[in-house]
Amino acid sequence: MITFDEQVAIVTGAGHGLGRSHALALAERGARVVVNDLGGARDGTGSSTTAAEAVVAEIHAAGGEAMANAADVTDESAIEAMVAEAMDRWGRVDVLVNNAGVLRDRSFANMTIGDFRFVIDVHLMGTAICTRAVWGHMKEGNYGRIVVTSSSSGLYGNFGQANYGAAKLGVVGLMNTLRAEGDKYDIRVNALAPVAHTRMTDELLPDEAKGLLKPEEVTPGVLFLVSRDAPQGIILAAGAGGYAASRIYETPGIWLEPKDRTPEMIASRLEDILDPTGKEELKSGNEQTMKFLSRAMGTP
Repeated sequence: MITFDEQVAIVTGAGHGLGRSHALALAERGARVVVNDLGGARDGTGSSTTAAEAVVAEIHAAGGEAMANAADVTDESAIEAMVAEAMDRWGRVDVLVNNAGVLRDRSFANMTIGDFRFVIDVHLMGTAICTRAVWGHMKEGNYGRIVVTSSSSGLYGNFGQANYGAAKLGVVGLMNTLRAEGDKYDIRVNALAPVAHTRMTDELLPDEAKGLLKPEEVTPGVLFLVSRDAPQGIILAAGAGGYAASRIYETPGIWLEPKDRTPEMIASRLEDILDPTGKEELKSGNEQTMKFLSRAMGTP
């Protein structure tokens, strides 16, 4: 039985949709929850404490403990204050679910750099800022569970979401480094790639799919990723009762003699380069470096 008794969890963007579902489920299983939500519109404009307070009221009504917070995840000082308030009240932070997000969809040709930067700031920088704010406490406690929220738009691409996709793959890169840096402190960092019907996806999904894609179908995956026996550094895709892993592999590729290192030779050997036979899931950038160096030095 996965429980979070005596643990403290922070969930960003928890006033609606996926974040609300995550916060309620963590509280139901014993966590004391910081319900963070700026209370803005889908595009990030505006602010209100109403959404976060409503979720806190639900948790209290069910007998749980929670506090509302309306800090903007891009505001470093406000997020640090949020974490300090949680530490003052409960003395620890065990879990962070980075869920807050916005959409400003347009084709790349019609997208302003301002809209590109804003979405990057919320999703990627917001994740970094929130994670940084809890990192020291987790290191000191030799325990932490962190989820970053990616997306199929980042992993595979989606028309009109260049800003969103860039941010959502960016958090995977952040996860890959943090999993290495946090390992010796038992800080485990994983990514979620959810598909759910929320106000963020309302206009993107056909009506017949909305009833199947409930946020509550994604949340069990999050509970697993922040549990005591959580894995380290995986990308869990979840939606409509389905759960899968997205993995980044590298093919064995080829090694060319100096005289053959030409773009023409690479073009002629592309099929060999793309051949997935013997593919590897590398655990660090250094592994790729050593792979190519070992071949160049004539060692297996």
